[in-house]
Amino acid sequence: MDYIMIDRLTVFANHGVYEEENKLGQKFEISAKLYLDTEKAGYSDELTDSVNYGEVCREIARYMEENTFHLIEACAQGLADWLLMRFSKLYGVMIRVHKPWAPIKMPVETVGISIERFWHTAYIALGSNLGQSKDILDGAVAMIEQLYGSHVEKVSEYLCTKPYGKTDQPEFLNACLVMKTLLSPRELLNSLHQIENHFGRTREEHWGPRTLDLDIIFYDDAVIEDDDLCIPHVDMHNRQFVLEPLAQIAPYKRHPLYKKTVAEMLHALDV
Repeated sequence: MDYIMIDRLTVFANHGVYEEENKLGQKFEISAKLYLDTEKAGYSDELTDSVNYGEVCREIARYMEENTFHLIEACAQGLADWLLMRFSKLYGVMIRVHKPWAPIKMPVETVGISIERFWHTAYIALGSNLGQSKDILDGAVAMIEQLYGSHVEKVSEYLCTKPYGKTDQPEFLNACLVMKTLLSPRELLNSLHQIENHFGRTREEHWGPRTLDLDIIFYDDAVIEDDDLCIPHVDMHNRQFVLEPLAQIAPYKRHPLYKKTVAEMLHALDV
């Protein structure tokens, strides 16, 4: 895995639990691994094919100086997110924050934290069969694009499909999208529920009509089996209204448990 290393950049900033730390400030030393593909730059010898580490250093210093946190955990998390959103060629970062002047009244050289954060790829299924379904799906895509640390990369066509499970209801308008996000699966689920609620989603009847349904189909290759969160979606391989739009944008995405691609799962429903 390629990376550019920045080691112990010194900045003076105002972070700490104690009031005097926030007012007077102190020295921090920041190290960063910038994960990216360096092969193209290695052959072209052009800075535009890489990340300008001088600019990264300036951004680290600016972020540290312009923000104030009580905990170095929050400082490191915010800095990692900031760099990933600021530099599009990065797919991950390691951030290490050292606090040499930590006020603990003991002979210690430094206190620090080290974290790694990466972009994640999530696949979301959208559906609606109440209200102005096209406008609702358009609005949902726009709101997903605005989620913290998120970007919608592709959206399938909107497809009219027959209802699944409970058939005595209007036809659905369905779609799928793929997004990059810094949100955890749980954070993403909660955000999608908020978007559903914004469009008046109620959960009164299983498989019943709804203004908006948003489901996480895949999140990287994660396998999560909680009571209220199952990834990959537990029934996605049986749902043509999921597989058909998903095949438009990710036909070769492979199910981490069944080991079949989306295209293969869709074909299995047709035979």
